Amino acid sequence: MGTSFASITGYEISLWLHITAAVVGLGATFAESILFPVAMRLDPRHLPMVHATQLAINRWLANPALLLIIITGVYQVSDGNWEFGDGWISASFAIIIVLGALLGGYFIPADKRLGAMISAEIAAAGSGPFTPSEEYQRKARAEGVVGAFAGLLTVVAIFLMVTKPF
Repeated sequence: MGTSFASITGYEISLWLHITAAVVGLGATFAESILFPVAMRLDPRHLPMVHATQLAINRWLANPALLLIIITGVYQVSDGNWEFGDGWISASFAIIIVLGALLGGYFIPADKRLGAMISAEIAAAGSGPFTPSEEYQRKARAEGVVGAFAGLLTVVAIFLMVTKPF
């Protein structure tokens, strides 16, 4: 027999919100990895849009998702058969805290700086041919490396939550 709405528990609602936040909020950040190469292939003059899009994703999807993941995670530990001392829970919370610190302390400020930098370079180039400066490209590549690290952390956290290995 199927479950009726009346028999859905608060824990199940919390789990649903937790997973949805991870999929929607953090999943969207994985799309950021293709924005830069697509813009460079089409026309580097699209790069300001890349940084504006990344800012929007990080501010309006990833940040709220991280908050919801923490709130629902705390609820699930307190309501479920889990302990904050469980290794997989501690490691997952540490990863979420690191991801939040990277968002607020690195990605958002970096996209603000890179967006302003590339916009100024485009304006200075006028309507002629345009190639981003080496400095811009170096900083954008660095952001990509940190983004790959953040993506790996996200995948590790998902693995820990699914397998609960320790």
